[in-house]
Amino acid sequence: MTENAAAGTEDTTTAHVALVTGAAAGLGKGIALALAAAGSTVVVTARRHAAGAEVVEEITARGGAGWATECDVTSAESVRAAIEATVARFGRLDAVVHNATSRRSSEPVDFERAGPRLWREHADVSLTGSFTVAHAAYPHLRETRGALLLLTSPAGMRGSANLSFYAGVKGAQRGFVKALAREWGASGVRVNGLAPLAVTPALAAAFEADPTMESRIADKVPMHRVGDPETDIGAPATFLCTAGSRYITGQTLIVNGGRDTFL
Repeated sequence: MTENAAAGTEDTTTAHVALVTGAAAGLGKGIALALAAAGSTVVVTARRHAAGAEVVEEITARGGAGWATECDVTSAESVRAAIEATVARFGRLDAVVHNATSRRSSEPVDFERAGPRLWREHADVSLTGSFTVAHAAYPHLRETRGALLLLTSPAGMRGSANLSFYAGVKGAQRGFVKALAREWGASGVRVNGLAPLAVTPALAAAFEADPTMESRIADKVPMHRVGDPETDIGAPATFLCTAGSRYITGQTLIVNGGRDTFL
């Protein structure tokens, strides 16, 4: 990786460029760090440039290459601008990870009383965001025979009491993965999903509010712990974004320590 790419200047010799949405913290940050450690130049996107820039600083401090840009996945214009800016700067786009979720994704839902506004917030980020990211990225992924990875959830496979909106949009993402994999396969573009269990800022806050929650969750996991975003989730995400998974498409990989082995 060249010094220029790490510094954020133009470099069209970059071998593998990956863009991650919602990469300022949690799973997105962990995946961005793992991709960079594996040699990718990582485009860290977040709603606030400063938040993404902090992750890039960490990437470069570790000897990796990264660049930050603003991106609001609920805005088609914002997504398109981020992707086009990436290609203009680095000359290519090899992988896109759509990780961004609604800030209210872990909020319990009383379905009888929940309104359409909350539903739209979930759908705008997870579903419309998946469409918008996929639509903008496809021409560039086709050029590199690259990969699209959608972060979904086991909740979208088994359902989740009091998280019906979240489970609904995450289940729909899994169907979208399968459909796009069929449609894009002839172009050499792979589409996969990843359903993780890991400590996120929202989950960490929940653990702090309820000191018994982490142990209760861990007791349901055969490996008896909640995953780490970088080491436990970032590694399989990197695999699905790079050449080692060149013949894998249409799959949703569950990475949660065996909690949902039979889904």
